[in-house]
Amino acid sequence: MKRLLTATALLMASTGIASAEGVLQLYNWGNYTSPELLEKFKAETGITVTVTDYDANDTALAKIRAGGHGFDLVVPSANYVPIFRDEGLIVELDHSRLPHIGNIDPQWVDVAWDPGRKFSIPWQWGSTGIVVNTKVYGGDINTSSVFLNVPDELKGKINVTPEMNDIVNLAIWYVGGEACTEDTEVLKKARDALIAAKPDWLSMDYGATEKMSNNDWAASVYWNGAAMRIRLANPDVAYGYPREGYPLFMDSVALLKDAQNVDEAYKFLDFILQPENAAMISSFARYANGISGSEEFMPEDMKTAPEVIIPEEFKAAGHFLPTCSPKAQEYMTAIWTELQK
Repeated sequence: MKRLLTATALLMASTGIASAEGVLQLYNWGNYTSPELLEKFKAETGITVTVTDYDANDTALAKIRAGGHGFDLVVPSANYVPIFRDEGLIVELDHSRLPHIGNIDPQWVDVAWDPGRKFSIPWQWGSTGIVVNTKVYGGDINTSSVFLNVPDELKGKINVTPEMNDIVNLAIWYVGGEACTEDTEVLKKARDALIAAKPDWLSMDYGATEKMSNNDWAASVYWNGAAMRIRLANPDVAYGYPREGYPLFMDSVALLKDAQNVDEAYKFLDFILQPENAAMISSFARYANGISGSEEFMPEDMKTAPEVIIPEEFKAAGHFLPTCSPKAQEYMTAIWTELQK
């Protein structure tokens, strides 16, 4: 009986850790959450936010599917929100608990992946492109050939971020296909291009912000906000928009079905809907956000940054990735698995 009571007490204590009053568990992309934002939130609410990082949408999805994770909020990309929703992993938001819900910029309300913002609110949005140290390579950087037909100057010096949907669809556009295609001929061309290029890559890693800032890498397929952070640390770095086609994304925050700190989660969601606080996220991560009125609080250098303001000539090549059909996802997963060998 003593053992049983001890085990029960331990179980209750461990459960209390996840659902303790005044704490919140955020599952987010790595190096993407402003420490100053979390400090301000704690100062105003008394709630401590613990952030656990991931490096790919599929990593986050697998973790949440497995259950027992202890997280309250997750930040999937646009094309993954419907997956989380349709699998019942996230819950519909109670807008009456979000007094600042009206601050979402109208263009980001009736979005294809979450009409009416029933399940998510904006975090940041941007693009996936090519980051290059121009002292190492002075050629055209506005093309996916930088990583799919690696120039001699970049061989063994280029990284490819480990985000399957971005990388496989960049290859599909490069060979003339459409995102999430089920055309097996196009998919074979994309696979062959990736497999042929891989020997010229240095790595498939998430940590480009630090490693390109330090000149450990000469190029990477990466995201625009991180590219700006790299350039601020290393002025030789520039960001390219692949003219063959490149992904646009919006990462959005959603409340997990098995969240244990629901009241704290709603307070945080409403907190980041306020323009000054949304701007703090952008000031740290260097991506645009979807909150009206945040512009006046944004750093001046973001208002003209080439990584944030897409040049007119490359706007048409940017596309939000759709949620792929199960068959398309299966094909892409097979390509990605082969690429990991």
